[in-house]
Amino acid sequence: MNSPLVAQTSDSLTDPFGRTVTSLRISITNRCNYDCIYCHHEGDTDSKGEIPVETISNIVHAASGMGVDKVKFSGGEPFMRKDFEDILSSLPKLRDVSATTNGTFLKGRAQDLKDAGLDRVNISLDSLDPQMYRFITNSNSNALNIVLDGIHNAVDAGLTPVKLNMVLLKGINDNEIYEMLDFTRTYNGQVILQLIELMDFNDVSRYQIDVNSVEKDLRSHADEIRVRTMHRRKKYIIDGAEVELVRPVDNSEFCANCNRLRVTADGKLKGCLLVNDDLIDVSSTPPEDMPGMLKLAVSRRVPYCRN
Repeated sequence: MNSPLVAQTSDSLTDPFGRTVTSLRISITNRCNYDCIYCHHEGDTDSKGEIPVETISNIVHAASGMGVDKVKFSGGEPFMRKDFEDILSSLPKLRDVSATTNGTFLKGRAQDLKDAGLDRVNISLDSLDPQMYRFITNSNSNALNIVLDGIHNAVDAGLTPVKLNMVLLKGINDNEIYEMLDFTRTYNGQVILQLIELMDFNDVSRYQIDVNSVEKDLRSHADEIRVRTMHRRKKYIIDGAEVELVRPVDNSEFCANCNRLRVTADGKLKGCLLVNDDLIDVSSTPPEDMPGMLKLAVSRRVPYCRN
């Protein structure tokens, strides 16, 4: 697919709080073959239809001329779109192109995605226990095996490092952290575990755990601790396996350093996952007007959590 030409500009996308946007998070569909108990639908529950390939390309081309060099695709489940390879092929050259997926469509497709321009994947994997996995995802009895095959395929295709997203759920999977680390360890550094604090979008507060106690336990087992500069996050190296604790709830440090602009599945620019009154519809915006719309969206960004 030929990419539309967009005039390049040296202007950066900096909001009123001095935060410069260098990353896009694009939801390309609300469809999903799972119905996870904690799903927040990327904060986008009302959109209808799916953003066309051309619109995605226009947005990313314009943004890349304004300093954006990283794009992450999400859903719903982004690989439900059969034209995802077309989307990837339409993009300009970027430093990093990734996707967040439940992994069910990776088997047999991972290499095509890599060849089309995908660099790596984040795969949701909340349990290695088939019964628990089925409960969390509302999937069928063979779903976990399909996802595990998808992880193998992703590693073989070079979509690495593969990051496994494990949402911590009290009384459900909080006893599986070290089993999950054992699993990642078998991939010799090509698979990384991300433990994610539960966000209470669907009245699931009963599943929230004490993340401070989890972090204390990880610290006590770690051979090495590394700190990510942008986020309030630490990476713990435990017997050769890497695990990172992601704390999106009331994270003022994360918000203060956020460099991300979101795009909804129906083509609206969105400054923050948790804010819905700043949407800007660019679904019909021509390429030459896209930089101005990006600037407008960024000018409305406000840190959701503040000190």
